[in-house]
Amino acid sequence: MAYNNDKNERRDRRNRDEAPSEFVEKVVSLNRVSKTVKGGRVAKFSALCVVGDGKGRVGYGMGKASEVSEAIRKGLEDAKKNICNITLTGTTIPHEVVGEFGAGRVLLKPAPEGTGVIAGGAVRAVVEAAGIKDIRTKCMRTNNPANVVAATMEGLKSLRDAAQIAAVRGKTPEEIQG
Repeated sequence: MAYNNDKNERRDRRNRDEAPSEFVEKVVSLNRVSKTVKGGRVAKFSALCVVGDGKGRVGYGMGKASEVSEAIRKGLEDAKKNICNITLTGTTIPHEVVGEFGAGRVLLKPAPEGTGVIAGGAVRAVVEAAGIKDIRTKCMRTNNPANVVAATMEGLKSLRDAAQIAAVRGKTPEEIQG
């Protein structure tokens, strides 16, 4: 009858290891690739992942492994290493911006409150993980998820509000806004 106690201890130990994460984790794309070698085909998986805290911090990463779960874990670890801060104005972004990476180009436009997230799959994952509630986006040139996510991140990183621009120029935000 001592076996029941062991099961409970294992269950408790498992729950303690899985501490709730402060980040929202999303898998944007999962790709199966194969390499032909002398002995046949070798299949591997690559996972593009996005993590964010919903308060203006977001990052993305790519993980590659021979198993899906391992590829996702590696992608999430890489994403957590590459987190950056995004400038937000309320529930949207401060101004219109075009992010570019490789062949990917993403147009990001601020939207009035209540509009919601108008975005495609890869852009939507990044924007929602960052905590942006109202935005309009358009992917241009390519729909490759890796390039679209990277372009979205480049666009979000380049955002500046009036206070940041005023600090660089040595003026007050009121002088910048006119």
